[in-house]
Amino acid sequence: MTGEAKIQTQKTTAETGENTWDRGYEIRAIALMSVGFGLVGLDRFIIYPLFPVMAEDLGLTYQHLGLISGVLALTWGLSSVFAGSLSDRFGAKRILIVSTIAFSFLVGLSGLAVGLISLLIIRGLMGIAEGGFVPASIVATIDASKPTRIGMNVGIQQMAAPLIGLGFGPLIAVGLLAVLPGWEWVFVLVALPGLVLAYMLHRVIKTPPATRSPRGDKIPFLAPFKHRNIVFAVLGMFCFFSCLNVLSTFMPSYLTDHVKLPIGQMGAVLSALGVGGFIGMVIVPAFSDRFGRKRVILIALVVEIAALFAAMNAGANVPILAISLFVVSFLNSGVVAITVGPLVNEAVPPAIAATATGFVVGLGEVFGGAVAPEIAGAAAQTMGIDIILKIALVAAILGVLVVAFGIKEPSATDASTAEPVSA
Repeated sequence: MTGEAKIQTQKTTAETGENTWDRGYEIRAIALMSVGFGLVGLDRFIIYPLFPVMAEDLGLTYQHLGLISGVLALTWGLSSVFAGSLSDRFGAKRILIVSTIAFSFLVGLSGLAVGLISLLIIRGLMGIAEGGFVPASIVATIDASKPTRIGMNVGIQQMAAPLIGLGFGPLIAVGLLAVLPGWEWVFVLVALPGLVLAYMLHRVIKTPPATRSPRGDKIPFLAPFKHRNIVFAVLGMFCFFSCLNVLSTFMPSYLTDHVKLPIGQMGAVLSALGVGGFIGMVIVPAFSDRFGRKRVILIALVVEIAALFAAMNAGANVPILAISLFVVSFLNSGVVAITVGPLVNEAVPPAIAATATGFVVGLGEVFGGAVAPEIAGAAAQTMGIDIILKIALVAAILGVLVVAFGIKEPSATDASTAEPVSA
């Protein structure tokens, strides 16, 4: 049996209830999707712990950091919107391979930047490549997963970005800075694993003989917005991403410039963001399987607000800072995983799942990843870097309101009974 036929057999037997499944392929595919998403996180976030050193060499300011973060998020978001639709129509494998090669090459080029303009160009192009990877990787994860393990597998795949990007990223950056001639070489080295991954994706990932949407069908581009939860999921992601991206972008500078921590302690505290996100991506969605999506999201956001208050009043207390950031990332990342995974998947028919995912991730990135850091950077430049925690707090509070008054608790039949998608 060929690989493609095997995947089709998986889908057929899953629907008929027969106990036949290629668990080996599922494990390999989820592992590769997790590594890929981890590298996306590393390539995106490693610039932030390097920024205090880069700023001295390139003459950059807090507002410039907001621009650098914002341009990547903007192009990432726009790319995700269109890549999700392409994945629905043509399958994910080609997009995954091309995106992986492109973002690996571009993160290496970041080491050649000589100023703000070159960084903006390189990071903007990198956002296009990484934005294409995200919805395709989620769809590939769902396609490879046994239906009873979709939520768990999406959580495993999603947790890799905060673990590697925010958890290991600061430690990798600080460690490599100690042994390499300069920050430029850090970008070159972290580009290499992505090229290996692209080859493995080519060898392992299979394309089903029939994609989620038959190639001849024309799906209305805005079809996902006929579903209430997609509209409010997008609004919620504005808030969730704003909180997490503002913290991820500016906490290194907050810790070194405002709290006056040495760079070693800064890296250790910042890694709590990644470790918290890594664990929360799996545990929080698992609770939502038992207690409901909306209820778990609301409880998580309320506790996150309390943790943000603790961080605002921690001063230079390293343990309190680390624990507070761990809790914030644990809960925020878990909420994001619920939103882009089970909540979206349960809200729409399978034929537009990737399109809906692209909208939720992409538009969330445009505002939460591009607009919010730019606002935060301008505010930090004029009012002081300590303003960032207040901005994150406001975003979390708005997220509570969106979920409480907008999200409808999905039922098991929501997607299957939704109106068919037609041209």
